[in-house]
Amino acid sequence: QVQLVDAGGGLVQAGGSLRLSCAASGSIFSINAMGWYRQTLGKQRELVATINSGGTTNYADSVKGRFTIARDNAKNAVYLQMTSLKPEDTAVYYCHAQGYTGRYGLADFDSWGQGTQVTVSS
Repeated sequence: QVQLVDAGGGLVQAGGSLRLSCAASGSIFSINAMGWYRQTLGKQRELVATINSGGTTNYADSVKGRFTIARDNAKNAVYLQMTSLKPEDTAVYYCHAQGYTGRYGLADFDSWGQGTQVTVSS
């Protein structure tokens, strides 16, 4: 079983910055994709940014140029640097990871963090 703990949310004024972090722990053999998603009340969870094991990134159009995703494979961690924040970025942000578990990586996992609230005031 693989657990994700995400943190770093908070209240910030429009134009400000926040950095989210997420660490995976457990019986990890390898992690393929890691990413961040967000959800507001009454809406579906949406992709913010992803990064694969090779470092290839993908961003939602709404955050391109403002958010940067990075990962530390040695720490099984992923980060989201958010700048030029807007009120519409307000949401609960969830960390996600997908990969393989166990000594030989014979089982896969698909795990979510508990979520961290980001609130951007105008």
